[in-house]
Amino acid sequence: MAGAKLSARQKMINLMYLIFIAMLALNMSKEVLSAFGLMNEKLTESNKAATERNTAFMAGLAQQVEDQPEKYRPLKAQADQISSLANEFNSYLANLKSKMSATVEDATDYEVMDKGDYLDNNFFIGDKLKPEGQEFLNQMKKFREGVAEVLGDSPEFASIVKDVQDKFNTDPVKVTDQINKQDWLDYHYKGFPLVASLTKMTQLQADIKTTESEVLSSMLAGKLKVEASLTNFDAIVVPDKTAFFNGENFTGKIILGKKDTTLRADKVIVNGKELSADAMQEGKTLLDFPAGSVGEQPIKGQFIFKEDGEDIVIDFESSYSVVPKPNAATISADKMNVVYRGVTNPMTISFAGIPDNLVNASAAGLSKGSGVGKYNMNPGSGREVVINVTGKLPDGTSVSDRATFRIKDIPKPSGTIAGQIDNASLPRNTVEIATIGAVLEDFDFELPIQVTSFKIKVPGQPSVSVNGTKLNDQAKLALRKARRGDGIQIFDIKAQIQNNSSYKLKGVSPVFVELTN
Repeated sequence: MAGAKLSARQKMINLMYLIFIAMLALNMSKEVLSAFGLMNEKLTESNKAATERNTAFMAGLAQQVEDQPEKYRPLKAQADQISSLANEFNSYLANLKSKMSATVEDATDYEVMDKGDYLDNNFFIGDKLKPEGQEFLNQMKKFREGVAEVLGDSPEFASIVKDVQDKFNTDPVKVTDQINKQDWLDYHYKGFPLVASLTKMTQLQADIKTTESEVLSSMLAGKLKVEASLTNFDAIVVPDKTAFFNGENFTGKIILGKKDTTLRADKVIVNGKELSADAMQEGKTLLDFPAGSVGEQPIKGQFIFKEDGEDIVIDFESSYSVVPKPNAATISADKMNVVYRGVTNPMTISFAGIPDNLVNASAAGLSKGSGVGKYNMNPGSGREVVINVTGKLPDGTSVSDRATFRIKDIPKPSGTIAGQIDNASLPRNTVEIATIGAVLEDFDFELPIQVTSFKIKVPGQPSVSVNGTKLNDQAKLALRKARRGDGIQIFDIKAQIQNNSSYKLKGVSPVFVELTN
């Protein structure tokens, strides 16, 4: 058994092998048998303690799952698989040891356990394995490969996987000449005293418990390492207050806050009201409630977590400002960046953070509308209008601002016939009954325009003046003398804004019609 460098475990096995051979040669020293028995007892006691530790760990993990299911449920599922593999293999060995011990009258009298008949007859038939022997190897393989499959290729478990593969390896074993090999089960159990085989199986149970303990500990350590990683921290800027005025210094602090997308509180209470379960999303608590009245408003409450079945309360308190001190008014035309003469221009005028009843706006043609901050502008003559705005802050001081708007006239309308603009191709009978109209193209206001008169010119015929929006008898007579393809001109169209005849629109563009028959 000398030769290449051996592991500590292989050296121990070789040493035991020498001891067993020596025992056989000496017809089994009673003291040596008793020594194996005492070793078996100590290993058994150690296994009981390991079982209690592992059971306590699983119970603690189950409590963590109950307290924080999203965080610990995946870890618990993996731990359950390892525990199931360990319990199944351990139960198999315990049952086998019970059958072995039943072959002697007193299971504590190790000096009579000097024979290896039970396993020799149970595992082997000549040089071949019986089904019971193959089952022992299958159980070893199932545990060895099962642990490796559960742990996968995770770097933190690599050493454990290798250790399991070494401890529960069942490859043929090189014998004394280091060339020939002997089947693993034959090498370890064939011809050995009963007490030695019992002790070796108890050692296997100890290896199982150790493996389970190491895996569970590494899982928890890995979880804690991930949670403690700096990649799970965000830099958070916390100002001393939620609003700063022009000329002040910004004051505050930057803290590192740990993020955990699986963290969920059992309860979140803000300003005396418990938030719904939907408020906790990916480790964040979403706030959505009325801001309250003007001034500094408090925000305080509690996070309540479950830990070891008990409530852990974390208090928080801060404040926010509903009305920051403004330095400019907000003045805007709702539909355009200018105001138009001849129409009512809706406007919104306000001072940030000042109630509408403490804001006053004035300008030529400006009047208060219905609604908060709503005004109507009807500009008169000139090219510009200035709007002056004043407001009173909560502390009683006044602020003011002003804005200038350009005044534009309503653009020139375009004439239409039967709803068509510019050049149209229509049959004669359609032209006879068509309505002459006018529209404002690309204008921001819906402004109804009424045509009052127009002129029509048919080639070869004198122009005909028409009052209203449709051809009169004289115009129809002239139209009947036109030929197919002739161009009919509708021009000198007069129009006015409905309900505002005082505003003089610019001249309406003419419309041309080509007769199609």
